Amino acid sequence: MLESTKVPALTRAIDILDTIARLGPCSAATLIDELGIPKSTAYLLLGELRRQRFLSLDSQDNYCLWTRLVELAGHAVSRMDLREMARPSLTQLMDESGMLCHLGIIDHGSAYYILKIESPATISVRSHEGKSLSLSRSGIGKCLLAWQPYRVQEAIIGSLDWERVTPTTITSAQQMRDELTRIRARGWSFDNGEDYPDVRCVAAPVFNASNDLTAAISVVGTRLQINEDNRDYLAGKAISCAKDISRLLGWKSPFEQHVS
Repeated sequence: MLESTKVPALTRAIDILDTIARLGPCSAATLIDELGIPKSTAYLLLGELRRQRFLSLDSQDNYCLWTRLVELAGHAVSRMDLREMARPSLTQLMDESGMLCHLGIIDHGSAYYILKIESPATISVRSHEGKSLSLSRSGIGKCLLAWQPYRVQEAIIGSLDWERVTPTTITSAQQMRDELTRIRARGWSFDNGEDYPDVRCVAAPVFNASNDLTAAISVVGTRLQINEDNRDYLAGKAISCAKDISRLLGWKSPFEQHVS
């Protein structure tokens, strides 16, 4: 049962906006049928939403979302600090794993750490915010690359240096394509000592409301801290953390999209 509200008009107005967002342009009759709103109330709300530029009418007299929503979204996005939004979830991941955690982004074909949550563990891995990352040899780098559009991904792969840095380094474009396919299939990436022999990393992607990749998060440790016994467990924790951050950015899982 839905909770009652002291402002039913506001709830109904939000329901109208949500319905148009879900179905696309709608006639007044469709909205009245979908939401069970009295006709007189519906027309009053639709009129006010038009006056406030939340809605407009198209050439078929269907109601469409309009510019006020874009303005408000722009103000909200401009004030969002991804680092601060991610910090509580990433701190929880550090507490649960006992290991160093990072938030990283890709920008113009390069990857960087933008947030580091240090672990009090005796064994730690040196890193710093602003550090540039390899897109082919780091967990976050491979994760960020895996969810790029195909053309962007291919352009980056074509520019990578395939020098063997450690025995497990990926050394060809085809090996990298195969690795990215595996990453997307399982939903997380793994750095198996590919940049530093004794370092291991599990990373998971962060998405926004449009289901576009925004960032990636990682759990980082030594080969003694991350191994075959706990790697899948840590991957699950990383995915859960990444989903929590994604939801703060407006992302919904396929199940949540279906039920809404």
